[in-house]
Amino acid sequence: MKSTYPFTQQQRLLIAREYKFVFEQPCQSRDSYFTVLARANGQHFARLGLAIAKKRVRRAVDRNRIKRLIRESFRYHHSSLAAIDYIVLAKNGVEQINSHTLLDSLARHWLNLSRRCKKS
Repeated sequence: MKSTYPFTQQQRLLIAREYKFVFEQPCQSRDSYFTVLARANGQHFARLGLAIAKKRVRRAVDRNRIKRLIRESFRYHHSSLAAIDYIVLAKNGVEQINSHTLLDSLARHWLNLSRRCKKS
């Protein structure tokens, strides 16, 4: 069965130079669960990078769950996002929060940053 919301390699930040570009002058959105950095990318689509540190989320199964939720949320909202590169960082204790709450948090981040960072 083919996914309605694909997450292609083109939509990912893959190399260090792409991450560095966002970290240099980011727009930021923060809450209790995530810090999302964003910067306009000059392309025609949004891209996603993940930086889920082992220091913040110890168990691999928890890191994988969080990354899966972030990718799912990004895929779902991708069509409404501006041409921005996003990097998501997790905060301490995020592994204990239920999935629905995390998805709501990410939806707010996408909306907030898409509005604020279009012209940066």
